[in-house]
Amino acid sequence: MALGKGVDKWKAKKWFNIYAPELLGGATIGEMPASEEKTAMGRIIKVSMSWITNKPAHSFLVVGLRVVDATGGAAHTELAYIEQTYSYIHSLVRRGNSIIYTVDKLKDKDGRNFVLKLVMTTASKITAEKKKALRKEMESFAREYAESRSVNDVVKEILEGSFHSEGVKRVKNIAEISKLELKRLQL
Repeated sequence: MALGKGVDKWKAKKWFNIYAPELLGGATIGEMPASEEKTAMGRIIKVSMSWITNKPAHSFLVVGLRVVDATGGAAHTELAYIEQTYSYIHSLVRRGNSIIYTVDKLKDKDGRNFVLKLVMTTASKITAEKKKALRKEMESFAREYAESRSVNDVVKEILEGSFHSEGVKRVKNIAEISKLELKRLQL
């Protein structure tokens, strides 16, 4: 759409209601301007997970939603990533404990690829050998977990906490884990 010299570009923009994916309830989460529908496609909107789920426990989670359909004033999204805020991850680190990061490239039961980054903290300092064993065991746990579920199921179970509790049970014989948290899940 070509605009004349005296026309304000901002006034020519359309407003789109942004809808969360069905995985997260499909609720309206805000509005965004775009000059036309095709320019809205592919945008990533960052939103606090607590805005979507209305749960205070999710206030440190940030969700990236990618616009996949923008028609008729509605912008429908899909999940691009979920991540913990830096301030929360930083608050887990304490003197006298160890922190272990894992990065796993996984495939779900439908063959869809995703990256899962986890953070574990221990109750006390542990040796490098135990850190290596924890990383290896958590990697095998995450791989088995992902291969038996779809990505949507993995996301739901991470949000409700069953993934964390099963993971801690799996590695408790190696070292005492005080926290197992999602750092980032990227699709």
